[in-house]
Amino acid sequence: MINNTANASAIDSPILDYLLDLRNRFSGLDSGEVADYIPELAKGRSDSFGISVATTEGDVYEVGDSRQEFTIQSISKPFVYGLALEDNGRTDILKKIGVEPTGDAFNSISLDPETGQPANPMINAGAIASAGQVMGHGFDKKINRIMDMMSAYAGRPLKIDEGVYQSESETGHRNRAIGYMLRNFNILEEDPTDTLELYFRQCSVSVNCHDLAIMGATLANAGINPLTQERAIRGEYVENVLSVMGSCGMYDYAGEWIYKVGMPAKSGVAGGIVAVLPGKLGIGVFSPPLDKRGNSVRGIEVCNRISMDFNLHMFNVVQPGKSVIRRSYDGSRMTSKHMRCASERRRLRDAAHRICVLEVQGDLNFSTTEVVMNAIVSKSQGADYFVVDLKRVLTLDQSTCRLFCQLLLKLADRDKSLVFANCDAYPELGRYVRRKLKGGNESLWLCFEDDYALEYCEEQILGIGNITGDPVSLETFELFDGLDADEIEVIGSRLTRQKYSQGETIINQGEPASQLYLLAQGQVSIKMALPDGNTKRLATLSQGLVFGEIAWIERSERSAAVTVDVDALCYKLDINDFDAMMVDHSPIKVKVLGNLLRLFSRNLRKANTEIGVLS
Repeated sequence: MINNTANASAIDSPILDYLLDLRNRFSGLDSGEVADYIPELAKGRSDSFGISVATTEGDVYEVGDSRQEFTIQSISKPFVYGLALEDNGRTDILKKIGVEPTGDAFNSISLDPETGQPANPMINAGAIASAGQVMGHGFDKKINRIMDMMSAYAGRPLKIDEGVYQSESETGHRNRAIGYMLRNFNILEEDPTDTLELYFRQCSVSVNCHDLAIMGATLANAGINPLTQERAIRGEYVENVLSVMGSCGMYDYAGEWIYKVGMPAKSGVAGGIVAVLPGKLGIGVFSPPLDKRGNSVRGIEVCNRISMDFNLHMFNVVQPGKSVIRRSYDGSRMTSKHMRCASERRRLRDAAHRICVLEVQGDLNFSTTEVVMNAIVSKSQGADYFVVDLKRVLTLDQSTCRLFCQLLLKLADRDKSLVFANCDAYPELGRYVRRKLKGGNESLWLCFEDDYALEYCEEQILGIGNITGDPVSLETFELFDGLDADEIEVIGSRLTRQKYSQGETIINQGEPASQLYLLAQGQVSIKMALPDGNTKRLATLSQGLVFGEIAWIERSERSAAVTVDVDALCYKLDINDFDAMMVDHSPIKVKVLGNLLRLFSRNLRKANTEIGVLS
């Protein structure tokens, strides 16, 4: 679980930073009044302000007064309605309680003039009727069932605030009148006294912001608590609960709420709001000052902002897809196409685990990007370089740009790097990040084609900068391992020396092979022409390595071209000169062929490892 306690080793999620910024932004919003019609509620502090977001994966992000206790009040209504549905079924409940929005205030007496049926379960009349449908022998059994149900939603044992309950009971005259009207129409089939006390108690349950987010996430997760995996409500009734929350949960603000925010929600006069994005997350906000409709002023603004910033409106539907992370691996399991000398390979072998590559796929939005970020955050204690490959991404929205930008800055603060691969199809990501980094941090934005991103990370670990160093001696080539100085002098006399400039082609694809090349200085790349006219990089080589050996041994045509990346110096060994060594220097030739075999074997093993990682 991720929360607002900073981890000394791993980074905090950018979502947490976003919520902190949101709280700071709206803390100064001082409109609204703390509810005072119930004396105990008047004790609420107007500066209390907490925000919590919980996902269906069980991750929780919370800031501010997220653990401050307050009473659930009307937020209890949809949950008790769900229990009534479980006890009685839809058909019987619909005979007692309607599902039509009224546009009236929470305490309106909206009863059908002929049947006495409350308009919906979110107004007080409908909520009292819901409480009356909860099964149980006696008052204690019923309240215990309600408490057990709410505790299952919250993932912890909840308690009743007795002070608030007494205050509710002593001042609830209007609700008592509603109760007797319901009894008059036989909506309540027994004396309403116990049902009213049950209702007062359910509204007096003590919760915090974290609880509300988990309760919302439980509804988002088809009724299963994402932390405890306990079922709080049968799955077939979740849609009914969310439906009335969406149409009636915010009372006379319900229409504007669903238009702007677009999430089923419920508010309470203690200052709480719970909002649900089905299948994704739950939001809990606590701030006591209320607007004239009885909704938390800051809570409304927070939910509206979160929905806008991360495209969480439930009618903004994205196509379902596979897991967003197609595969992930570290740099020790698969290296880039840059072939390296023995000393660099040894250094990478010891440190390449500090590189983490994530190949993502499908639609990137708030929910799927949050999964990617969580993977990076969880690995940030052991890794320093992160590559996000967007090659298989179908769509990418503004919330993804925002989250990746925040994550990039967060990692940079810890001297860690986030780079992207294959993002040409999504220029809006680069534009957004560069705009936000304007003023000195533009260099943090790095995007590469294919595995050049992995190569960049390797070179950061190796500390490679300028690669125009002095030429390496023949003794450093692995091709000549096991040869003594005299033997190296013999074969060196058969080599020709040639320089090549950047951009020059050393080998053309399809030409006959007669030379083996030893790269003493500079850098070259091996590329293959594809049928569609494009080229594919097969490898990049630095000084100390050989190339052109396969066709040279086979005496066949070149299967790929070799071009110069950085001014190069090569030693060339003609196949005829090498063959001639069999006459008077056969031991040298045998050693060289043995070394070539080892080079072939290493390259084959590398290819097999890559196939294993990518399969």
